Amino acid sequence: MHSVWNILRSVRNFLFSGLNKEFLIFLFFLALSGVFWLMMTLNETMEREYDIPVRLVGTPRNAVITGDIPDTVRVTVRDKGFTLVTYNFRPLTFRFGNYADESEGQGLIPLADVQKQVVQQLYGSSKIMQIKPGKFDFYFTYGASKKVPVVFRGKITTTKSYYLAHTEFYPPMVTVYANKRQLDQLQTVQIEPFHYRNLQDTIRQNVRIQKIRGVKIVPSFVRLAVYPDVLTEESVEVPVTAINMPPDMVLRTFPSRVTVRFTIGASLFRTIKPSQFKVVVDYNDLSENPSDKCKLQLRSVPRSVSKAHLDMESVDYLLEQQ
Repeated sequence: MHSVWNILRSVRNFLFSGLNKEFLIFLFFLALSGVFWLMMTLNETMEREYDIPVRLVGTPRNAVITGDIPDTVRVTVRDKGFTLVTYNFRPLTFRFGNYADESEGQGLIPLADVQKQVVQQLYGSSKIMQIKPGKFDFYFTYGASKKVPVVFRGKITTTKSYYLAHTEFYPPMVTVYANKRQLDQLQTVQIEPFHYRNLQDTIRQNVRIQKIRGVKIVPSFVRLAVYPDVLTEESVEVPVTAINMPPDMVLRTFPSRVTVRFTIGASLFRTIKPSQFKVVVDYNDLSENPSDKCKLQLRSVPRSVSKAHLDMESVDYLLEQQ
């Protein structure tokens, strides 16, 4: 106990010694000047910005809000600082039935109504300088909805030896709620732009559906799966076909089948058949430009292949009369 009293006595002697008395007086006048500065500042006219919550009330149970009003309004008020620091705004409430246009599936709250509710919470000396945003509207529907597919939006590039095989969404379709006019026009929804470079492995990622004004989309996120595939060089043997032949003539080529080379994803090659390719000799070209060899043309290839080309551009031929 003695030691505690000794410590307290030492602290008191230190604080009230001659040097520290001057320091305490300095602190007192510093605090006093701070108070005077604050009072002078608050006595000046200034502007302050407030965020006030906004609520839409009285929405019918069977109504789906597809585009809500802003959840806050930003109001700039001008007055003395003493007045501004006292404001604690209540939420602004607007009744659904007072503003909903049933035929259009839309409601518009006039800026004057927003301003009126703010003014009711202000002192007479305060003045509203600005209200943001300048428009308060909402969209609704009474359960009208349909399912639409999700489509990709963006750009994906692969490394040199790969290509983008396909993309998938889970779920592949979403439910959209809107008024009849918008539902009739809406056929698909897009994801927000998705970009990826140098893809070589499968990726799966949650992506947001692009918002559409006046439309509620459920769910608002889907899972995107992106599948790359290895590019390989392959070939098939394709028979040569003569076209535009006179009915009494037959054209035989040597060889009768030629090799078509192409690039394709490794997983897709097993789906390729020679019948999907068409290599032709056009008799019209042959009659107009007689030669010892006939020129080959690769007329059609499957959509899944790229860089398709013939091993040889021309072959020997024989024309026979029937």
